Amino acid sequence: MSARDVIRAYYEAFNRQDVEAFLALLADDVAHDVNQGERRTGKAAFREFLEHMNRCYRERLTDMVIMENDDGTRGAAEFVVNGTYLATDEGLPEAKGQTYVLPAGAFFEIRDGKVARITNTYNLNDWIAQVRA
Repeated sequence: MSARDVIRAYYEAFNRQDVEAFLALLADDVAHDVNQGERRTGKAAFREFLEHMNRCYRERLTDMVIMENDDGTRGAAEFVVNGTYLATDEGLPEAKGQTYVLPAGAFFEIRDGKVARITNTYNLNDWIAQVRA
């Protein structure tokens, strides 16, 4: 499976909220660099992150563009996050069902057909402004 195929499957599982399919695409020692946060390592930490996100947010990613390097060990995706803020996330504005549309991206390291590292990026200040509006 190419890096592009792995990344596409990763985001298809995300959009279905299929946690098990999502986790199956990760290396056991996956490194997850959360936007404006600390690195989380391993599938258990990633599962906790997903459960938290699914509790606080409902998101669907659209307008996906996926890129990969020549040897298939790295990839990137650019997309639009279409979301609803469901439950207040600690340190962030109060959730009242606000919707948001946010450009975002991610960088991947692929090892043996699995995601070994993912680094997410988006403009947190833009998101805050949208949910406060």
